[in-house]
Amino acid sequence: MSNQMIIQFATIYTENDVLEDGHLFIKDGKIATISKDPIQVDESEEIQLIDGKGLSVIPGFIDSHIHGAQGADMMDATENALDTIASALPKEGTTSFLATTITQSTENIEKALHNVAIYENKHAAAELIGVHLEGPFINKEKKGAQPERFIMNADLDLFQRWQNIAAGKIKTVTVAPECDDDGLISYLAENGYNVSAGHSSANFAQIKEAAEKGVHQLTHLCNAMTGLHHRDIGAVGAAFIIPSLLAEVIADEIHLSPEMLQLVYKNIGSERLILITDSMRAKALGEGNFELGGQKVEVKNNKATLQEGTLAGSILKMDDAVQNMLKIEGVSIRDIIQMASVNPAKQIHLFDQKGSIKEGKDADILLVNDELNIKYTICRGMVAYEEGIE
Repeated sequence: MSNQMIIQFATIYTENDVLEDGHLFIKDGKIATISKDPIQVDESEEIQLIDGKGLSVIPGFIDSHIHGAQGADMMDATENALDTIASALPKEGTTSFLATTITQSTENIEKALHNVAIYENKHAAAELIGVHLEGPFINKEKKGAQPERFIMNADLDLFQRWQNIAAGKIKTVTVAPECDDDGLISYLAENGYNVSAGHSSANFAQIKEAAEKGVHQLTHLCNAMTGLHHRDIGAVGAAFIIPSLLAEVIADEIHLSPEMLQLVYKNIGSERLILITDSMRAKALGEGNFELGGQKVEVKNNKATLQEGTLAGSILKMDDAVQNMLKIEGVSIRDIIQMASVNPAKQIHLFDQKGSIKEGKDADILLVNDELNIKYTICRGMVAYEEGIE
């Protein structure tokens, strides 16, 4: 397989501009050249050519909150499980992801973290760029689909142990601020982690205080947190009016109704929203019975629920999330890039490598039509998905 590629005559959404009938040269997994003129290369070298006429080049999507897909889950703690997830994601436009834990026994979490630590990314697949630690430092009152018996208050020593096991790959940590009496949030913020408040009963004042300590994100906005109320606007209201807070959104029109998605977008905007899937192993497998964190999950009518009816993650694909957001008045391709690529890269301090089309950055690229249907997904310079070819 050639390590060089040219995309020709495409509309290229660069970091700060839009280049019509542009040309893009990829070499050794990086974006080498972006040009309005045809790129001259040594004809003796093997170079893959892609005709981008009628298509747009945008950065690959980054899913910073995903548990599993295609029958595999991060908590399976096997190389095959991570390979399966990484191979499934390019079809939906995701070129990199944070493997996300679920509240479980210390032993099971440590097995999953060790598995990530030793995992080697494969060619022509989405790149595992780290871990999102979701639980166990959360509030039982807002557990959602997190197994209650393993929930605990924040524990700084335990986190440090886990980060050591993970070889430094934990990038985002979900914490319920009201359950942190150990200084974990302050430690995380001071050391450059992405701290996200979630599965929390915190009121507005508590979220505001947490933001001042270094919380800069809310985990799956509106779900497993305090909602809007006329006497206390809660965590959701905090997302509306605290400018330092970004918010994850599961745009499947189930976790948030279409009307709530519109309200959220109108009040927060693309600069502070992050599109995620929060998908579990059932994604792409249709209806049936599955498992999440040792719990039985039923998938029916595009909804994944525990036996008592609680939503259990999603089966959302990132390209479907994008299509749902495009239904909202005023949402542009540039807004989608901001929410699905730029913001997640910036939150975990990877924007110097990913999240935009710029010379020198990783060649994580999508070729899409005007409706943002994915025609090609390129992961680190290699075609990982082409429409019509399985």
